[in-house]
Formats: sequence, structure tokens, C-alpha cells
Amino acid sequence: METLTIRTITPADDYAIANIVRTTLTEFGMNKPGTAYSDPTTDHLSIVFDKPRATYYVAEENGTILGGAGIHPLDGGEAHICELQKMYLVPAARGKGLAGKLITMCLDYAKANGYTQCYLETSPELARARKVYEQFGFRYLTGPMGNTGHFGCDSWMLKDL
Repeated sequence: METLTIRTITPADDYAIANIVRTTLTEFGMNKPGTAYSDPTTDHLSIVFDKPRATYYVAEENGTILGGAGIHPLDGGEAHICELQKMYLVPAARGKGLAGKLITMCLDYAKANGYTQCYLETSPELARARKVYEQFGFRYLTGPMGNTGHFGCDSWMLKDL
């Protein structure tokens, strides 16, 4: 990944990122209601993350988008809690440390913007991702926080920043 660039999302990235999200969820059997797969906001993340205290990072190599991850205020949550959202990579980009770089950037952004906790939703089907989150110090919760609308996710995690 010698020519890797990580930058903030633009409207031109929306289609590619939505495709990566949906393709990845299909790969792991998560292409169902109540996940980002059927979430209409997945199609226009550049708009969703264009707000105060939110950002979405896109990883790109040689002009090809490899995936991304973002920080967003937790919908229906307290002002000090953000959510790590839409953390997805194409298969060729996995296992190379890119997820860790994106998560680190997201958590650094969250701290710099006054968040004291970071929440995320996932599922047992995404076991590799869950292991990465555990390595970053996310702990499991017994139920969801906020009002994300992702009832298809049945694992909830939180990290103190």
C-alpha cells in the first residue's frame, strides 16, 4: 500500500462507498433489513457526514477506493457519545493494517471534537472486525444505545476515549 491516501469523503465517492458497504454485507450474509445494507443514508454518505463533529475517511490507492470509516454523533444519544460508522474495506485491502489506520484516525477525530465515548454496532457474522474493535479497547454492551435504526445488528460495543 505504497500509494495509499486517506482523505475525507466527497460526493463523487458516494456510489463507490455504498457499493463497498453493500458488497461486504452480502459477503458476510448481512444483506438484510436493519443493517447499513438497507439504510437509505448509505447512498449519500458525503451528505450524512457533512455536519459538525462528523467526518468520513475514504482510503484510496492508485485512484481506487478501498473503503472507509466515519465518526458521527450517536443518533438519539448524548452529546459526548459518537458512533464509529460504515467501517468497510474491499477484500484485497483487509489484513494489511488499513482498518487500524482508519479506526485510529476516527478515534483521534472523536477525541479532538469533544467526544468521551465511542459506540458501534456490529454482528457475530463480522467476527474479524469484532476482533479488531476488541483490540482497540471496545467492550461489549448488553443492548443498543441511541436510535440508529439498525435492528439487524445484535452486538453493541463502547469505548471510553
